[in-house]
Amino acid sequence: MNAERVGENDFVRFDLDSVPVVDPKTMALSRIAALIAMGGAEPSFGSLTDAAVSAGATAGEIVDLLMGIVDVVGVPRAVAAAPQLALALGHDLDEVTDERRTGRGWAP
Repeated sequence: MNAERVGENDFVRFDLDSVPVVDPKTMALSRIAALIAMGGAEPSFGSLTDAAVSAGATAGEIVDLLMGIVDVVGVPRAVAAAPQLALALGHDLDEVTDERRTGRGWAP
């Protein structure tokens, strides 16, 4: 920052939601990507996923986002984030595990 324009003791602050750089859906998806990259906490996945869906993102787009950043954030981060995103999107992980164990449902 230019020290002449901003004094040393001045605190520069702005609201990201008010900056019209990108549309709300893109901003929401970007926030999820950042959360995945930093290994965020489970409650944060819920609130950011809700915000993305409210902004028009689909579950498929959120999964595509996760797949698209694997080579940037690494496989361990993506694997850690996958169940948190699934829960945030309303999937019952216990049910999926039971279906795989009993042979019902889809399995890769």
